[in-house]
Amino acid sequence: MLCVEAMNPDIGGYTADRAIATATEAVPNRARLLYRPLEFSKKMPKTPDIDAGLHDTLGRIADALERMSPAPARLPDLASSTAYVWAPGQRALRPVKTVSTIPLQLLKGIDSAADQLLRNTMQFAQGLPANNVLLWGARGMGKSSLIKSVCAEITDNGDQPLRLIEIHREEIESLPDLLALLEDASARFIVYCDDLSFDAGDTSYKSLKAVLEGGLQGRPANVLFYATSNRRHLLPRDMMENERATAINPGEAVEEKVSLSDRFGLWIGFHNCSQETYLEMVFAYANHFELGSRDDETIRAEALEWSITRGARSGRVAWQYIQDLAGRTGKPLHL
Repeated sequence: MLCVEAMNPDIGGYTADRAIATATEAVPNRARLLYRPLEFSKKMPKTPDIDAGLHDTLGRIADALERMSPAPARLPDLASSTAYVWAPGQRALRPVKTVSTIPLQLLKGIDSAADQLLRNTMQFAQGLPANNVLLWGARGMGKSSLIKSVCAEITDNGDQPLRLIEIHREEIESLPDLLALLEDASARFIVYCDDLSFDAGDTSYKSLKAVLEGGLQGRPANVLFYATSNRRHLLPRDMMENERATAINPGEAVEEKVSLSDRFGLWIGFHNCSQETYLEMVFAYANHFELGSRDDETIRAEALEWSITRGARSGRVAWQYIQDLAGRTGKPLHL
């Protein structure tokens, strides 16, 4: 309708500015293909039937429609970084200059979890079968840190470097677009989502299920999906109970929700640590960063007091105490 009016000399008052504004506001992105011939208007010869003003108008409309088109998704230079953040709005991977990583040997109290994740990730890096992984459990016990540390360990010491890509929970519905971008790359990728969980009324978990397993396209062979969550089944208990109470077949309703976590072939649990394990974490950090200007008894007493004021004992609390200790003693922490 816009093109007809713009080219009809009998319809007055349809200025170039109005045509541009209407094209920009009213034409959806996917309709731009219908107007693709307009870009040739800039190359059309001027004839007595098409005056100069209309010729310029059509050219400006074509330019406006081109600006509305999303840029094609492209992989960055994968040698520029070992970690990226997915930006679905720009359909691009943003490189991370400095990855916050703790050396794997400093992660105490989670030896079994570290062994499982390292073995699974190593298999994947070598082109062998491996599982998607759900790391679930207590807060602050190193779920996210372990993923970054394992990937860094393999990348630094292996012949098959991995690329770690973080996707935010709010953008999980764009995961199929990300996988489509990665599937033809020669590199191998760990796509990682921190604190993955779903609330009542959130249906995006269904698209995640199809991507992980069960969908027609499925997951590319060069991609694994790792997620951390405080919930074993990724859904709040009250949400599951409500589904059970309102469903015609309560068992099937809950099974639909729980089946999301079943898509992860490997579950790794993290539990609250004991006082002994907490102190082991503290002294591992203190010795690594050479913070022994104070005697062990003083550090022990301060670390326990610190955990009491925080109301918890965990790897995160131990690291926060070490940061405080290093700051008070004037020592930088170089990871």
